[in-house]
Amino acid sequence: MAQTSNAGRPLSPHLQIYRGGLTMAMSIVHRATGIALYAGTLLLVWWLTAAATSEAYFDTVQRVFGSWIGQLVLFGFTWSLIHHTAGGIRHLIWDTGRGFDLPTVELGARITLASSIVITIALWAIAYGVM
Repeated sequence: MAQTSNAGRPLSPHLQIYRGGLTMAMSIVHRATGIALYAGTLLLVWWLTAAATSEAYFDTVQRVFGSWIGQLVLFGFTWSLIHHTAGGIRHLIWDTGRGFDLPTVELGARITLASSIVITIALWAIAYGVM
């Protein structure tokens, strides 16, 4: 059982009593996007290595990235990059000592999520429009 203060509240947020919310989910997603960016960077290295190796190997890698699953992975990588960047900007604002009141924290989480989705879709729409 958790230790309690004189007011009957727990001294620390234990999983049995802590109610998760959007900000907790965004913290987890920020870490997950960091891991996804690491994997995506390995794909970028694979693509660059193929470009430096031979035309046939590069064409093979291009076919993989051009497939529906490859496009889905690249879309996820794009969203991870944009979402992680937006979260980083939010953390940068916090580093200035601003935005710590709960309504602002919640608003920042919503803006980060919404902007990452909108920017990713817009970026892909522009890319397909150019192609």
